[in-house]
Amino acid sequence: MTPRVDHIAGETYHGRRGATKNAFRYSIDYVLLDTETAPDAPALFARNAGNLMSLHDADHGGPPKQGRGAAWVRDVLAAHDVPQPDRIMLLAQPRVLGHVFNPVSFWLCYDDDALTTIIAEVSNTFGDRHSYLCRHDDGRAITKSETLAAQKVMHVSPFQPLEGGYVFRFDIQPDSIGVWIDYTRGNGGLIATLIGARRPISNASIIRAVLRRPFGSRRVLALIHWQAVKLWWKGATFRSQPAPPRDEVSR
Repeated sequence: MTPRVDHIAGETYHGRRGATKNAFRYSIDYVLLDTETAPDAPALFARNAGNLMSLHDADHGGPPKQGRGAAWVRDVLAAHDVPQPDRIMLLAQPRVLGHVFNPVSFWLCYDDDALTTIIAEVSNTFGDRHSYLCRHDDGRAITKSETLAAQKVMHVSPFQPLEGGYVFRFDIQPDSIGVWIDYTRGNGGLIATLIGARRPISNASIIRAVLRRPFGSRRVLALIHWQAVKLWWKGATFRSQPAPPRDEVSR
């Protein structure tokens, strides 16, 4: 059976903790697909080509606009002595009318049907990217009841410090997606979530997404900057952008 493309018409929530609190919730579109097999996709979705909605290898797996897709994932896993998976899937925001910006995408690596490794690919609005390799030391399956931790090493928001750590939790089901990222530094930090139903993509679901969220990731960028204005207005401390991390991936 030809692998399908799934569409997650989901919702993301960000809640800031600490002296300056802020929270927002908005709808968002993600797609999930096998990155090494030609997908069974509707006419309005394209893989590595232009369309109303599309997903391109150049946008993922390496520096922005210079991605290598799943080949990059396999090289990263080999460099970190992680066994090669049977299947590599990508959960990411698609291009809409050719434009994309993904604050975070997720490479999902499966052995048989067990999700054993996730690479969280984080991009900031300054053009930097860093990825966090999430995996249990013993290689067991990643389940919805467990968490995985990583040290924060890349500047994401000028209103949050570089120090601190992430705790990830993933619940990837055949009919739904749940991702929770808890960033903590002292008494501050934030919680970010992505939750949504997982269904086969269709021309109708693409058209609904474009009508409801007509600017795709341009809308996401606008919302990011709007929240930055609100934080500045509330008096949150502004931090200059530090140099990006030297390493492309941390574990």
